[in-house]
Amino acid sequence: MATKIRLKRMGAKKAPFYRVVVADSRYPRDGRFIEEIGYYDPSKDPANIHIDVERAEHWISTGAEVSETVKALFKKAGVK
Repeated sequence: MATKIRLKRMGAKKAPFYRVVVADSRYPRDGRFIEEIGYYDPSKDPANIHIDVERAEHWISTGAEVSETVKALFKKAGVK
């Protein structure tokens, strides 16, 4: 099973809110996921980012691929 750490879009039209989730790569973007490890709210100023660093590092160590956008969020949140 190839796992990915990616964003799941939530919120109303033109008011996005994202959850950072660990999901099987075969599932759709907003579909089933294994675990939620944080959230990202770009509508706030400054953008609101909350990541469970311990769980993120656990999933990375087990071989989960990280999407480009989530990589940038991890860098801001201080995840290795």
